[in-house]
Amino acid sequence: MKRRDLLLAAAASALLPTLSLARTSHPHGHYRRIVVAGGDLTEIIFALGAGDRVIGVDQTSTWPPQVASLPQIGYVRRLSAEGVLSLGPDLLIAAHDAGPAIVFQQLRTAGLEIGRGPAAQTTDGIAAKVVFVGQILGLSREAAALSARLADELAAVQTKVDKLSRRPRVLFILSVQGGIPLVGGQDTSADEMIRLAGGLNVASSLSGYKPMNREAILAARPDVVLMMEDHASRVGGIEAVMARPEISLTPAGRAGRAVTMDGLLLLGHGPRTPQAIAQLARALHPQTAPMVGL
Repeated sequence: MKRRDLLLAAAASALLPTLSLARTSHPHGHYRRIVVAGGDLTEIIFALGAGDRVIGVDQTSTWPPQVASLPQIGYVRRLSAEGVLSLGPDLLIAAHDAGPAIVFQQLRTAGLEIGRGPAAQTTDGIAAKVVFVGQILGLSREAAALSARLADELAAVQTKVDKLSRRPRVLFILSVQGGIPLVGGQDTSADEMIRLAGGLNVASSLSGYKPMNREAILAARPDVVLMMEDHASRVGGIEAVMARPEISLTPAGRAGRAVTMDGLLLLGHGPRTPQAIAQLARALHPQTAPMVGL
């Protein structure tokens, strides 16, 4: 079975438990005042052509550009019932990990319809989120077409990445906490994106996002340091990160090789993920990427 067909099949199976959370008395597709908590879900709604129904978004919703003019409802995991209800929505579409739980209880008590997105935080799960949004908004045909297009785009970019011969060693730094870098190990979105872009994750001996001490970073010998743009700015910018003793003495530090990307683009697992993989691949393979059409 081709990767495209596997992705679409995974979307269908992953969606089954999610739809039970989204069952409402309101006919699907009739929602006209939608609030969204989750940047990936916001992107999908706009990609399906329903952006004109969105009246409010959370802080992680930074794309497409027109969302900047919409009212904010706070951070996805720190929502308030008052902030959501003040916009007069007829539907809240929320990420699977949106919260806190008490707020969702309050919203349901107030009679607000709520659709919870599937817990699909990998590229294989993008189609499941697209199908979920399409079904609850009455855009199943459009969702099927978008899912198929994304599967084709993912397969096409992966074919090009597979032709790259070298695999640079990459260290993803999520943040710096207590003076120690918090890095992305196995079972993280960062690990998957590094692999899909033709790199080797030097923190793969860890699981999840974990602190990595100086000795371990020096021993890992990363060729490239990867960070999200906004997270780098919170710790003084990527220049400050590269000047840290545990980074400056690595091959990446000596060569000044750092890559920063928009966080939602890099780790959002939304409609722009094929472009994100290609962008990261070009940054990791500046010499050879043009040769394979990246």
